[in-house]
This record gives sequence, C-alpha cells and structure tokens, in this order.
Amino acid sequence: MEKSKFLEALDIWGIKYADDVYKKFEIYTQNLLSYNEKVNLTAITNINEIYKKHYLDSLSILKYFQLEQNSSVIDIGTGAGFPSIPVKILREDIDLCMVDSLSKRVFFLEDMISKLSMKKATALHSRAEDLAQNKDYRENFDYAVSRAVANLSTLCEYCIPFVKKGGFLICLKGQNVDEEIQNSKNAMKLLNCSIKEKIDVEIPFSELKHNIIVIQKLGSTPKAYPRKSGTPSKNPLRLVDRKSVV
Repeated sequence: MEKSKFLEALDIWGIKYADDVYKKFEIYTQNLLSYNEKVNLTAITNINEIYKKHYLDSLSILKYFQLEQNSSVIDIGTGAGFPSIPVKILREDIDLCMVDSLSKRVFFLEDMISKLSMKKATALHSRAEDLAQNKDYRENFDYAVSRAVANLSTLCEYCIPFVKKGGFLICLKGQNVDEEIQNSKNAMKLLNCSIKEKIDVEIPFSELKHNIIVIQKLGSTPKAYPRKSGTPSKNPLRLVDRKSVV
C-alpha cells in the first residue's frame, strides 16, 4: 500500500502517528516476507494485501477501543505479531508481551523487537495453558488481545486467566460471529467474564469487514482454568459443565 494511502487510512480513523511510522512498517514487511520463505508466518504475500488484511485489520483496535496509557498488553497466539506489533508501532507506551507456541515464530518476533527498537516488549515461547499457571503472568495484564486463534469459548479460556479483574480481552473476529458468541456463554460464566461490546469494523480503502468482541473480566479466574495443554481446543467449555472439568 502506498505511504499516502496508509497514512490517510490512519487519518480517517483518527490515529496519531510519528513521522517514521511508515518506515517501521516497511521494515516489518521486508522481514515478514523474508522470514516467511523459511517459516510459515502468513499466507498473504502481496504487500498491498498485507497492509490491508494484517496491518489495518490489527490497527482497528486503536480506532474502536481506547487502550489506557502505559497499560500492559498480552497477545496470545500472536504468530507473526498480529495484532500486537502494528499496535505497538503506533503505541510505544504500552508494555507488550507476545506469546506463541512455535519457537521459530518467537525468534522472528524477537528479531522484530530488535530491528524496530521496541522498548517494553518481550516475546515468549509457551503454550497459553502453561504460562497462565505462572504467577508472574496470571491476572497480571490490563488487556489481552488475540486474532484468528480459536473459537470464542477456547479463546476465553486461553486469555482471560492473564487479565486483571476489571480488565479486557479484545478479540478480532470475522463477520459471522453470532453463533460463536451464543456458544461461548457457558465458558464466560465459568471464567467470570462477559461481553461488553460487539463492534462492526470496516477497513478503509477495502471491502473488508470484521468484528471486534470486547470481553470484560468480572472476577478472579477459578484455579481450574485453563485446563491442561490441548484440552481447551479439544473440549471447549461450551461443550462441558463443571462436573467434567479436568
């Protein structure tokens, strides 16, 4: 995407940016495509589509949700750094932790932290289910963010344990999310959280549309959650009750 179009999209959304912001996205793009030849980071390799479907899609968080200044953010299943690296480029003040279960992707993330001179940013190699049992991370973040990771029930079990009481999970989802929301009610009840808002998103200069689901944590996460590695995806809470929790 041309620099003028990308910056115009940010202007349309009212997102403030520094003079070097486009240069940072160019560095990100170059390294994303280079690493992608060796590690599966993205199926989208057209640069124009990367800006629309990855960068602007991720940055919609800043248009539709107000992250508090100097807040702490954890990105679960971040992959190539979406949505957190685009958000971090625009919001240098946030304290960011990116988590992924594949070490090769984490190596890429660490390299991007260095090449983009990011402060207050870390990348961790771990499964969410394991890391959430670590007291240094459990219920220690103002926000959790996630994009294209799992169904809403599973995603809540992955992410909500990391969020402080009163904090938020911000999920980037596709257009057809109503069934997921309906199926996640049991999970949200068990995990002490609820949907605060469903936001319809339109990406400038494209026909792309998606939803942002904002979930607020209402109380502490029971110690039983998340369940052991692999269980949240194989047996989502929408399909179980309290008696079957393992």
